[in-house]
Amino acid sequence: MVSLVPSLTEAIAVGAPGLLVGVTDWCTRPAGLDAARIGGTKNPDVAAIAALRPDLVIANEEENRAPDLAALRAAGLDVLVTEVRTLPQAFTELERVLRACGLSRPGWLDDAEAAWSAVGPFGPDETRRAVVPIWRRPWMVLGSDTFAGDVLARLGVENVYATHPDRYPRIPLDELNAAGADLVVLPDEPYRFTADDGPEAFPGLPAALVDGRMLTWYGPSLAAAPAALRAALR
Repeated sequence: MVSLVPSLTEAIAVGAPGLLVGVTDWCTRPAGLDAARIGGTKNPDVAAIAALRPDLVIANEEENRAPDLAALRAAGLDVLVTEVRTLPQAFTELERVLRACGLSRPGWLDDAEAAWSAVGPFGPDETRRAVVPIWRRPWMVLGSDTFAGDVLARLGVENVYATHPDRYPRIPLDELNAAGADLVVLPDEPYRFTADDGPEAFPGLPAALVDGRMLTWYGPSLAAAPAALRAALR
């Protein structure tokens, strides 16, 4: 197998690391994974992947580009493309991927579903409105129809730009500060926001620095994500 999705690399490799013969440069978990590196999620080396002769290439419609997936298919490879824009979709797609890999349902997936089923619901007086930057120079934020936005909503954090026509709109900083948010949520990926790089741009808002893996990855981290994100969002 070759995985082009860091989240799914971790989901497969924690139980069966030997299944993966190739992964992207961004596949950092589990640590020490012994697999060929075949480029990034947006620029995989199609020839290198084909040379590995995998039974299956695992991809995602957001993380990977359609032309690369078409090139892999043209090279004669089977490609499984996932779509994950909500938490329920994440659970469904994880089961599909693991099944395609010949793996039984892992305990961490049961733990993740149990952890999330215990969250909420939140009343209107418990919900906060947030802007959620994912990049600066230029400023980009979570918009509509995103996995991270769905995760936050389940934790009582409403994305101010959840109805924006774009999934990751570019919004000028002055507009972000005037958007009527109660909170700015700053993950450490894809842009690495830190206490010294991000909060100062939102002087009127409390800032929550969150682990990007807990917010955006769908895999074993889902079991710990509710508690970790709630602690960061306080």
